[in-house]
Amino acid sequence: MKLFAYTVSLLLISFSSNSFSASAFAGRAKAAQVCSQCHGIKNPSAEAPFPPLAGRDELYLEKALRQYRNKTRKSDIMNNIAAGLSNRDINNIAEYYTRLKP
Repeated sequence: MKLFAYTVSLLLISFSSNSFSASAFAGRAKAAQVCSQCHGIKNPSAEAPFPPLAGRDELYLEKALRQYRNKTRKSDIMNNIAAGLSNRDINNIAEYYTRLKP
Protein backbone atom coordinates (compact mmCIF):
# COMPACT_ATOMS: atom_id res chain seq x y z
CA MET A 1 0.00 0.00 0.00
CA LYS A 2 2.84 2.39 0.81
CA LEU A 3 4.42 1.62 -2.55
CA PHE A 4 1.16 2.48 -4.32
CA ALA A 5 0.86 5.79 -2.46
CA TYR A 6 4.49 6.60 -3.26
CA THR A 7 3.98 5.81 -6.95
CA VAL A 8 0.85 7.95 -7.14
CA SER A 9 2.60 10.87 -5.45
CA LEU A 10 5.50 10.64 -7.92
CA LEU A 11 3.06 10.66 -10.83
CA LEU A 12 1.26 13.71 -9.45
CA ILE A 13 4.54 15.55 -8.98
CA SER A 14 5.64 14.77 -12.53
CA PHE A 15 2.30 15.88 -13.99
CA SER A 16 2.27 19.10 -12.01
CA SER A 17 5.83 19.99 -12.98
CA ASN A 18 5.11 19.34 -16.66
CA SER A 19 2.19 21.75 -16.63
CA PHE A 20 4.69 24.59 -16.29
CA SER A 21 7.20 23.35 -18.84
CA ALA A 22 7.68 25.08 -22.16
CA SER A 23 5.46 24.15 -25.07
CA ALA A 24 6.96 23.93 -28.55
CA PHE A 25 3.42 24.01 -29.97
CA ALA A 26 2.63 27.32 -28.23
CA GLY A 27 6.10 28.57 -29.19
CA ARG A 28 5.40 27.85 -32.85
CA ALA A 29 2.23 29.95 -32.76
CA LYS A 30 3.96 32.84 -30.99
CA ALA A 31 7.01 32.65 -33.29
CA ALA A 32 4.70 32.83 -36.30
CA GLN A 33 3.15 35.99 -34.84
CA VAL A 34 6.22 37.90 -33.71
CA CYS A 35 9.48 36.29 -34.90
CA SER A 36 9.04 34.77 -38.32
CA GLN A 37 8.66 38.03 -40.24
CA CYS A 38 12.33 38.84 -39.66
CA HIS A 39 13.95 35.59 -38.53
CA GLY A 40 11.85 33.16 -40.52
CA ILE A 41 10.86 29.82 -39.15
CA LYS A 42 13.88 27.89 -40.39
CA ASN A 43 15.62 30.42 -42.63
CA PRO A 44 15.22 34.18 -42.99
CA SER A 45 14.53 35.67 -46.38
CA ALA A 46 17.58 36.15 -48.61
CA GLU A 47 17.60 39.93 -48.13
CA ALA A 48 17.05 39.87 -44.34
CA PRO A 49 20.02 40.84 -42.17
CA PHE A 50 18.57 38.87 -39.24
CA PRO A 51 20.03 35.55 -38.08
CA PRO A 52 18.01 32.33 -38.31
CA LEU A 53 16.99 31.00 -34.90
CA ALA A 54 16.39 27.33 -35.73
CA GLY A 55 18.60 25.04 -33.69
CA ARG A 56 19.91 27.75 -31.37
CA ASP A 57 20.62 26.98 -27.73
CA GLU A 58 17.47 27.25 -25.62
CA LEU A 59 19.10 29.01 -22.67
CA TYR A 60 20.78 31.49 -24.99
CA LEU A 61 17.47 32.37 -26.66
CA GLU A 62 15.69 32.75 -23.31
CA LYS A 63 18.46 34.93 -21.91
CA ALA A 64 18.64 37.11 -25.02
CA LEU A 65 14.87 37.65 -25.15
CA ARG A 66 14.76 38.56 -21.45
CA GLN A 67 17.63 41.00 -21.93
CA TYR A 68 15.83 42.61 -24.86
CA ARG A 69 12.62 42.79 -22.82
CA ASN A 70 14.45 44.39 -19.87
CA LYS A 71 16.40 46.67 -22.23
CA THR A 72 19.76 45.51 -20.88
CA ARG A 73 20.51 44.38 -24.44
CA LYS A 74 19.95 47.21 -26.91
CA SER A 75 18.05 46.95 -30.17
CA ASP A 76 15.18 49.29 -30.91
CA ILE A 77 13.33 46.61 -32.86
CA MET A 78 13.91 43.75 -30.43
CA ASN A 79 13.31 45.87 -27.32
CA ASN A 80 9.86 46.78 -28.65
CA ILE A 81 8.99 43.24 -29.71
CA ALA A 82 10.25 41.55 -26.53
CA ALA A 83 8.45 44.06 -24.33
CA GLY A 84 5.20 42.29 -25.16
CA LEU A 85 6.46 38.80 -24.28
CA SER A 86 5.69 37.06 -21.01
CA ASN A 87 8.13 34.64 -19.37
CA ARG A 88 5.98 31.79 -20.68
CA ASP A 89 6.08 33.22 -24.22
CA ILE A 90 9.87 33.45 -24.04
CA ASN A 91 10.20 29.87 -22.78
CA ASN A 92 7.83 28.58 -25.47
CA ILE A 93 9.59 30.44 -28.29
CA ALA A 94 12.99 29.19 -27.14
CA GLU A 95 11.65 25.64 -26.85
CA TYR A 96 10.23 25.80 -30.36
CA TYR A 97 13.30 27.19 -32.12
CA THR A 98 15.64 24.86 -30.23
CA ARG A 99 13.77 21.81 -31.54
CA LEU A 100 14.06 22.92 -35.18
CA LYS A 101 16.95 21.70 -37.26
CA PRO A 102 18.88 24.54 -38.87
